[in-house]
Amino acid sequence: MVLARPSEKIRERLVGRIRALFNDVEGGQQPVPPSDNALFERDSPIRLVHADIVSMMVGGVRGLLLQMLHPHALQGVLDHSDFRSDMHGRLRRTARFIAVTTFGEAGEAEKTIARVNRIHQQVAGTLPDGTAYSATNPQTLAWVHLAEATSFLEGYLRYARSSMPYAQQDEYFRQFAVIARKLGADPVPESRAEAEHMLRDMRPQLRSSPEAKDIARLVLSQRPQGTPPAVQQLLGTAAVDLLPPYARSMLGLQSPGLGALPARAAAQTMGTALRWAFRQ
Repeated sequence: MVLARPSEKIRERLVGRIRALFNDVEGGQQPVPPSDNALFERDSPIRLVHADIVSMMVGGVRGLLLQMLHPHALQGVLDHSDFRSDMHGRLRRTARFIAVTTFGEAGEAEKTIARVNRIHQQVAGTLPDGTAYSATNPQTLAWVHLAEATSFLEGYLRYARSSMPYAQQDEYFRQFAVIARKLGADPVPESRAEAEHMLRDMRPQLRSSPEAKDIARLVLSQRPQGTPPAVQQLLGTAAVDLLPPYARSMLGLQSPGLGALPARAAAQTMGTALRWAFRQ
């Protein structure tokens, strides 16, 4: 009988806790197995970026904060989401969508996208000023995608691979655009330069509001089940640190300043540990 080394036990325990965080293990849900018949090839930029857990968590929080600055995206969350009562569930569903569409078998990815499109058809209403909104609006979907794509990549560059070549960054946007278009987003950037241009062009559509600030506080203060308080705090600090200054101002958030340095160091250490645990 061969006994597992202590380091292997630590690795397995860490992997189990992370998988339980992102998957409803108690309900029988299993992690998405990487497929050779996915929408994207193994070791392509989108699979490298979306596989890095810490940078995706930091980027995910950043992206959600940015999304809430668009009045239509914000109202859809306020009117149709159980975000306040089930933030962990929402985070799990978002993580699952990213995992299936990035790593899963192509047929399952298409089914998942079609299911989200059907849900979006039910999300509609009016803003406080009477303007109609719909989750199927191509420009609203474009902002949601832009916030996610830029945030995931910024997290990856900060916490995983700062030397990622620009050509690979452009390829990341081209690959992620495939999913965005299947969801109905338009326009969609296919390079880093296009993404930066779109951020400038769409900025006039963004609005600061008490509701957006309230959601931001909720995102940064609520702790997903199973997440240690210190981890939740460092991820939030790291996400706010990555936000553009105008976004922090519009959301009523203070720059972490020098306080970001410990969070950056802790996130770097956590990222290294998880890459070891998952043998990446």
